[in-house]
Amino acid sequence: MSAELRSIIDLIRYGATRFGQAGLSFGHSYDNGLDEATQLVLHALHLPHDLSPAYGSARLTAEERALVLSLFERRIRERIPACYITGEAWFAGLAFKTDPRALVPRSPIAELIEAGFEPWLGGRPVERALDLCTGSGCIGIAMAVHNPEWQVDLVDISKDALELAGDNIDRFEVADRVRTVHSDLFAALGGEQYDLIVSNPPYVTHAEVDALPAEYAHEPELGLRAGDDGLDLALKILRDAPEHLTDNGLLIVEVGESERALVRLLPELPFAWVEFKVGQMGVFVVERGDLVAHAATIRALADAR
Repeated sequence: MSAELRSIIDLIRYGATRFGQAGLSFGHSYDNGLDEATQLVLHALHLPHDLSPAYGSARLTAEERALVLSLFERRIRERIPACYITGEAWFAGLAFKTDPRALVPRSPIAELIEAGFEPWLGGRPVERALDLCTGSGCIGIAMAVHNPEWQVDLVDISKDALELAGDNIDRFEVADRVRTVHSDLFAALGGEQYDLIVSNPPYVTHAEVDALPAEYAHEPELGLRAGDDGLDLALKILRDAPEHLTDNGLLIVEVGESERALVRLLPELPFAWVEFKVGQMGVFVVERGDLVAHAATIRALADAR
């Protein structure tokens, strides 16, 4: 049978079919079987991710075909996300090293980074930025690469994640402008202030984590689970951010499906919910001044957690 799979496009089509038959779940950088099959085929053949379709008819050697098929079988057997097999994930136009020390990069915040955070920044200057709950470092490092004048701190409670972020700092050669800080949210950042704080914290509810497909079991649960309503960390970030934002500072946080619960808790706080190319995806923007104005309500909610 495998001898019938002669070309790159044959293997991609076959992989997608096998993935569909096996009932795999997608959502780790790619949201469908065709894209994951493409990723695995190109990785096995040491070909670029943006390979011209003209090469789709190129034939594989028997050895190459066997290697591709072995990756397909591993994806199916272990239910491991393709990005963990290849060790690479694309985010904001950049190829990041990725492994089970942190979540696979997939935040819609990539679109904001590529747009220079406009219109939300409104042209205001940024000297220092913070990527809170950085994981692999993808958000903060991408901010630094796209904005060479910015100094960026990467913060995470996980030392393993920070080691991976350090690998990515080295990969993009931004060590002169990007540093890692081991901290439980803002705990180790006394006296530090930023013009822009961006965070993709854990925001998945207990019930949702317990029901996730097998693929998500390969990711650190610490990066996902965030209480009964998914807001345990987001509320603490809202409470403590004003102390670490400059007077004109901006806070951007992803809360995903927990958006509705957050709006119910804080109906008076003027969140601006970002509309992405594919629609609204649970990312809010809020000014420091508005956080200060509603500080008492936010603190009461956060302190109750």
